[in-house]
Order: sequence, then C-alpha cells, then structure tokens
Amino acid sequence: MTAARRLAGLERVRRAVFFGDRFPEHYRASDRKILRYVAVRAYTGMLCGVVIGLLGFGIVLAVLLARGIARQSVHWGELPIQVLLGGVLLFLDIQGLRSLTALDARIARDCFGPSEEELLQRRILELATSRAAVVQAVDAERRRIERDLHDGIQQRLVALGMLLGRARRKRSPEQADALLRQAHQESQDILAELREVTWRVYPSALDTLGLKEALGGVSERCAIPVRTEFDVGGPLPQPVETAAYFVVSESVNNAAKHSRATAVSVRVVLRGRVLAVRVQDNGRGGANPAGSGLSGLSSRVAALDGVLHVDSPAGGPTTITAELPCA
Repeated sequence: MTAARRLAGLERVRRAVFFGDRFPEHYRASDRKILRYVAVRAYTGMLCGVVIGLLGFGIVLAVLLARGIARQSVHWGELPIQVLLGGVLLFLDIQGLRSLTALDARIARDCFGPSEEELLQRRILELATSRAAVVQAVDAERRRIERDLHDGIQQRLVALGMLLGRARRKRSPEQADALLRQAHQESQDILAELREVTWRVYPSALDTLGLKEALGGVSERCAIPVRTEFDVGGPLPQPVETAAYFVVSESVNNAAKHSRATAVSVRVVLRGRVLAVRVQDNGRGGANPAGSGLSGLSSRVAALDGVLHVDSPAGGPTTITAELPCA
C-alpha cells in the first residue's frame, strides 16, 4: 500500500503539472480506491503504449509509401487502397488516444477527489440540512411576527380603545377633542407599524415595482443613511429577488439597531449568472453569524444553492456578502 500510494502521489503530481488538474487538498482516498486506480492506470498505460506503437508503425508505413511514390516503385492503382488503410489506422489511433486521455482524467478524479456517489451523498446531506434550516427559519420568523403583533400592534390597539373610551366619557369638548387628536395620531402610528410588519413578511413592491424599488424602500425606512448601488441588467428569478431583498433588509435593520453605525452601503451586482449582494456598515462590528437573524438569512440563501459570508471583527466594519445563483 505504501508503494501504491507513492505511485498515486506521482500520478497526482503529473495530472496537476501537465493537465492543470486541481484536487481537494485534504481528501484522502481509501486503500481500495488507490489499488483500483493503480491497476486501471497500469492497464491504460499498456493500452496507450500499444496505440502509440501502432501510430509509430503507421508513420513508418507512410514514410515507406512516400519513398515508393518518389521512386515510382508503387503502382498508382495501389495508392488509394494504401491511403484508405492509412487513414483508417490514423483515425483509430486518434480515437484511441482521446478515449484513453478521457479515461485517465476520469479515474484521476475518482481517486483524488470525491466520487460521484460520494458527491451525491454529500448533496443529499446538504439538501436535508438546508431544508431543516429553512423550516427552523420559517418557524422563527413566524414567532417574531407573532411577537411583533402581540407586543406592538395589539398593545397599541388596546391603548387606542382606551383613548376613545375616555373621549366618550369626557363632558368637556376641549378635553374630548384633545383625546380624539391623540387617538388619531395613535391610529397613524399603528398603521405605520402594521406596514412595517407586513413588509417584513413579504414586500409587495417586489411583485409590482421590482427589486430595485423595493431596496429603495428599505433605504427610505432606515433611520441612518443608506447608499445603494444597483447594477442588474436583466430580469431575475423571483426566489433570487426575494432572497436578495431579505439579505439587504435584515442587514440594514441590524446595522441601524445594534451596530451604532452612521452609514450603510449596499451593492447589488449581477455577475454572469450569479447575483452578488454586499452590505457594509461602519458600526462597531461583532455581529454573530449564529444569531437568529443571520442564521435565517444563511438558510434562505443556502436553499437557493447560494453562499452567505459574514465578516464582522470587533470594532467593525461589518460586511455581509451573498452570492445567489440565477440559473
């Protein structure tokens, strides 16, 4: 096994140097895969030697045919047959070399990296994990909405009812008018808070105005200045737009509430078939990627085969980037 692993190591270096292959650094193949690779590689090496030998034999025959034509020792009636046989031999040699090259690359990928079965198992595990994370994120979002409705809007509605009741009991028109003005202001505040809650559930502007205008609404509602750069030339899939909106919205809200930031920059760029979202603030940093908000964003992005990165050292700045495939 030691000799087999050394041979496999030399083969790995050969594939990397001459063919530019890149294999996982920390992947260690099993003994069975190493032995199978060495056996198959020895077999393909012998076949490659036979094919190259036939190619050399064909070249010798071509040289002899050319000399015979030059000396006029070859009859012109035999020339088409000789050319046809040489062409068939050359075609078979080239096809053989191509097939052996493809086989060499395939067995190298199977040995020095995860096999198709291992990749499939890993993909199944990732999908199961992301599905469970999405379910947890949805439940957490429902609990947060219920808490906002119960602790915020419900309490305000109770206060509004009490104001209206006091206004009805007041005999002085001036006092009743003051209470009614206070109740009217309270109703306006309730509508604004209800609008905020509905936007956190799902922004209707995504369906009517698009992602750019929806992000503009996030900037308008934020208590600190938000500079937005939007460079997307074509239409985006709806799930990608929704995920990008929530990444920006959650990141901007966290910056305004927890980071003591005075400015936030948002950049949304479409690079090929990947939508890159970057949100950076100048706050104190220390954002926890395992928190409920950021972990929910990570699950939402992972459900689309995307990647979310959080860079938030102590003292800031906090940079949140997301890459969302649009395929």
